[in-house]
Amino acid sequence: MSEIARTFEAPDDLDAINRLYRERKWGDGLPIVPPTPERVERMLRGAARARHDVVARVAPGFGDATVEGIAVNAVMAGCEPEHLPVLLAATEALAAPEFNLQGIQATTNPVAVWVVVNGPLAARLGVNAAFNCLGQGAWANATIGRAVRLILQNVGGALPGEMDRATHGQPGKYTFCCAENEAASPWAPLHVERRYARNVSAVTVVGAEGTMNMNTHTKDADELIRAIAETMQHPPSNEYSHGGEPWLIFSPEHAEILARAGLGKAEVKQRLWQASKMPARRMTAKDLLRVHDSRAAELGAIGPDTMLPISEVPNDIWFIVAGGPGTHSVYVPCFGNSRAVTRQVV
Repeated sequence: MSEIARTFEAPDDLDAINRLYRERKWGDGLPIVPPTPERVERMLRGAARARHDVVARVAPGFGDATVEGIAVNAVMAGCEPEHLPVLLAATEALAAPEFNLQGIQATTNPVAVWVVVNGPLAARLGVNAAFNCLGQGAWANATIGRAVRLILQNVGGALPGEMDRATHGQPGKYTFCCAENEAASPWAPLHVERRYARNVSAVTVVGAEGTMNMNTHTKDADELIRAIAETMQHPPSNEYSHGGEPWLIFSPEHAEILARAGLGKAEVKQRLWQASKMPARRMTAKDLLRVHDSRAAELGAIGPDTMLPISEVPNDIWFIVAGGPGTHSVYVPCFGNSRAVTRQVV
């Protein structure tokens, strides 16, 4: 990051600076905003910490993510100064041991970091939680998620084909950020469930393999649970191999169906956990050896008829409510050897 900082003195020429960043592999393949001294100083106005404070050491290269270094990447991504506190909290969360950033950054798996913003700040920043919340069109979603990726690459050293060994990767590695649609949820929001006050703003980072659309028009809670649980079952899965932490994004319509049936979050998790158990025989022989290595202490002897739970306990299934009207929800399979981390935005 110090080398990037030295380019501050380069002229504010979009073509020239983008050529330089392509040559030095400091970008993500899209045009960047030149991080001139003026832009970085403006970005730092959003921080409540000193510019040289080290927020975290970012795996796998374990570079020091200073407030200034995070600000540089935020400028490159197109963020506004008010986005910087979210990025500081997200970077701190990424470095928590339980998130296993070393594994996420260096794996052949396509895992990306999904950023979920909760609390009053999400609305103030315009982080989209409704229509197309995982898609294009929202400046805050796009730039916050993109800045996280640039931090992972430029501070953490995870360059594709070098430390980042992803076989294919996924589009979420450009940007993957949304807010929870708290106003449309019949349940307590994610950050409250994760022990923060409702009036606090928080960011959660998740190691997400991708997204799978679930379009069902059922109005019956039992059928909805079954359809979602059967979608979660898939044999070539890190979650069943290791006992993962699967995530779901319920549309407001589907969440309301479950709530009208009297199901709270704990009941939904318990029923999904039970209904998503999968016979071990569905795994390939070599993959089942991985299950033995990873989960024998948890499950005991594992035979073809063993019913593998997707996670160790029901409470390891997490979900938010987001999106606009429609009969769609989203299954977000996760890395397996990672646990989401939440931090307060200050």
